[in-house]
Amino acid sequence: MQKRWKILSADTATVTALHDSLRINRTLCQILVQRGIDDFDKAKQYFRPRLSDLHDPWLMKDMRKAVDRLLTAFAGREKILVFGDYDVDGTTSVASMFGFLSSVYDQVDFYIPHRYREGYGVSRMGIDYAKETGVTLIVSLDCGIKSVELIGYAKEQGIDFIVCDHHLPGKDLPDAVAILNPKQADCAYPYKELCGCGVGFKLMMAMAQEIGLPDTAYLVYLDLVATAIAADIVPITGENRTLAYYGLIKVNEDPCPGIKALMQLAGIKKKMHVSSLVFVIAPRVNAAGRMDDARKAVQLFIEKDYDKALAFAEMLHSDNMDRKEADSSITEEALALIRGDENHLTRKTTVVFQEHWHKGVVGIVASRLIESFYRPTIVLTRSGDYIAGSARSVAGFNLYEAIYACREHLLGYGGHFAAAGMTLLPEKVQAFSDAFEKEVGLLITEEQLIPEIVVDAEIGLNEINPNFYSILSQMEPFGPENMRPVFIVRKAKDTGASKIVKEQHLRFVVRQNNTTLTGIGFNMAASMELLRCGQPVDILFTIDENEWNGEKSLQMKVVDCRLSVD
Repeated sequence: MQKRWKILSADTATVTALHDSLRINRTLCQILVQRGIDDFDKAKQYFRPRLSDLHDPWLMKDMRKAVDRLLTAFAGREKILVFGDYDVDGTTSVASMFGFLSSVYDQVDFYIPHRYREGYGVSRMGIDYAKETGVTLIVSLDCGIKSVELIGYAKEQGIDFIVCDHHLPGKDLPDAVAILNPKQADCAYPYKELCGCGVGFKLMMAMAQEIGLPDTAYLVYLDLVATAIAADIVPITGENRTLAYYGLIKVNEDPCPGIKALMQLAGIKKKMHVSSLVFVIAPRVNAAGRMDDARKAVQLFIEKDYDKALAFAEMLHSDNMDRKEADSSITEEALALIRGDENHLTRKTTVVFQEHWHKGVVGIVASRLIESFYRPTIVLTRSGDYIAGSARSVAGFNLYEAIYACREHLLGYGGHFAAAGMTLLPEKVQAFSDAFEKEVGLLITEEQLIPEIVVDAEIGLNEINPNFYSILSQMEPFGPENMRPVFIVRKAKDTGASKIVKEQHLRFVVRQNNTTLTGIGFNMAASMELLRCGQPVDILFTIDENEWNGEKSLQMKVVDCRLSVD
């Protein structure tokens, strides 16, 4: 698939000034400037984050109200219910808050809504459960900001709410005792991009200060906070970067029994990074809610006995195996449907539907299909008497806007710029598919249908050495708005030693001037023809460390390549 290359630049004078003060590789200074790290003090905070840099939790609107309501509940021996969503952010939020409150108070329960019986967020079934069990205070995490009617219903039942959320508030706010959400227009909290678990962490921080607990009372949950930050795809900037940095230290040195058990089952022996949390921990946690009941994910995270945690981890591991099997088989079926449709090449969208597909993985399948056919994609399946689906977008295209324009064919819909979900009647599938194709065709540009690779900087192979890699590694943790840098090397030539590995991968051995470097391009065997032609090539890559037979060496992880142009 053809890709667009977008090569970033930075102000030369600013890069020079930063280079003069830091005295590190100029190419790295250019990347720092591009990321807003343009002076010595910002660089110091970036490379050496400190827990003392965390903002005062009392700056968050309603923090005093939230803490006071919890203290009132403690004093009155009220029963508290910790409520959260079934995804990674929700389950880690609930586990950490439940663990924290339970350490100082014995009237705490938790509730995770069932994905298929209750749906996302605060549910009527959850409120009814609270009423039946004598709960008078619910702390909702990673949800609640849009639950105006349901929180009103809870109040009628004599149940108060403290809402800890990070999603964008609507026009009307719920009638809660306290709403902790830095995205509220009148909230003075300096950092706006916390995940749900991060907002809960700030409440724990304030509570610990109020009742005189040591910092360890909330810092012990940093591994769960880092897992939520990684899985929820929030920016790895500012406070999130500090939380992820120290959370990863805890993951690697002293993880909670649940994370330790998941790492063991996944066979992890190397150092964990944000990417490890995204691709190893998060899928297993999410699989619990996709395939069964996410309550056991919370049970995993709050379990203090390792052997018991391992039993819960095995359940999640099994759910994930089922998820992978469903994901793989449905993706193959969907690709066959698309390839069997002679009109699909002229379309601007992909919409596929089969009644028997598992509802829990259609969003993943939509993302997989975009890897093969880069266009806004919807995967539909039957859910009871209705059709339910998940949609995923391509970079820069507002998917929600297009679905909103087709709402006359839908029973319900929700989502945001890049992902959405919907329900509709079976007889409306074709009309919705046609309307979606028409609407996207009107809005999308040809450029948006070609995947873009953002390239941070041009580099010479002679710059890549252990000292360069050491500083590059200190730019971690990588993630949104602080991605692992992608470099371009121009006019490199194959040495003749490049070869295809395992039929689909390509081992690069290239030279630029007098410097030779190896690399691996996964699923890039087709690019062997480019290298063999004898012409210079431009290569896009990240840099990582390869270990073989106890020897470490730097290598390129190749993203794309093409013939050089003069």
